[in-house]
Amino acid sequence: MAVGAGLPRNHAEIARPMAYSRDDSPGSSSTDASFMTLLSTAQHIARDTRKDPRSHMVLIMVAATITAGAIALVAYLLWPTWGDASNGPGRLPVSVGGTLFNVPTPAIRRKIQRHSGPQERVDLSFTFPSLESPEVPKHVSADTVEEKVQPIDRIFLSISAHHDTLAPDTRLRTIYPRYLEQAATPVDDGLSMRAFRDGSPYSNEDLFVASAPGLIARCTRDGATPGMCLSERRVDGADLTFRFPRIWLGQWRDVADAMDRLTVQLQGPKG
Repeated sequence: MAVGAGLPRNHAEIARPMAYSRDDSPGSSSTDASFMTLLSTAQHIARDTRKDPRSHMVLIMVAATITAGAIALVAYLLWPTWGDASNGPGRLPVSVGGTLFNVPTPAIRRKIQRHSGPQERVDLSFTFPSLESPEVPKHVSADTVEEKVQPIDRIFLSISAHHDTLAPDTRLRTIYPRYLEQAATPVDDGLSMRAFRDGSPYSNEDLFVASAPGLIARCTRDGATPGMCLSERRVDGADLTFRFPRIWLGQWRDVADAMDRLTVQLQGPKG
C-alpha cells in the first residue's frame, strides 16, 4: 500500500466527511451571535463611559430635558383647571344649618370654605359701603407695614348653624336687660345707647338700638384698639353675625341698610 493512498487529495474531500454537533446548528449560532453582539456593545459603552466621564453628564442632561418636556406638556394640558378664584364660579350655593345661601366666592375669607354644599360655618367680608367682594390684599413687607396701614373699610359676616340656641331677639328681651344700666343715652336721631354694668359678662360694652331702620348692636368701647360692634340676626337654621367698627355708628343708617341688603342678597331662592 502506498503511504498516501488513504489521504484526501483536495480541500473538498477534507470538508466532506466533517459533521456538526447539535450545538453547532445554524439557529444556535444566530442567537449566540446576537447575545455576543449586545454584550460587546454594552462593554464598549462601559469602557467609553470610564474613559470619558462627561458622557454621564450627557445622559443626565438628555434625561432632564425629556422630563422637563413631559412636565411642561402636562402643565399645559391641565392649566385651564388651575385658575384662581376669579376664574371659578362667581357664587357658590352653600347650605348652613339646612338653609341655602348664594355666597360670592371672592368674599369667602378661608380657602377651605370655598366649596358648595353643606357647611357648619362660612366667613365672609365685604367692602363698605359698596358691599363688593374685597380685592386680594397686596404683599406688605416688614419695612413697609407702617406705610401700608389699610383703612377700615370691611364689614365681616359669619354664617353659622345655630343648633336651636337662644335667638338674638330673645337674648335682647330676656338676657341683656339683666346686665344693662337703667338709663339710656340718645346718640343720634333714632339711635340710643345703654351701657352694660361693670362686672357683668358684657363689661366694657354698650348696647345700641334703633327701630327705623332696625339696628341692634353690641359694641366694645374704644381703648388700646378701636371698638368693634357685633350685630346678629337669624335666618331659618342659621345665624348671621355682622362685625364692623364702632366708629361707623356715626352713619348707622347706612350700616343698618347694608346689613339688610346683604341678608337679602345672600339668601337662596325660595322653593
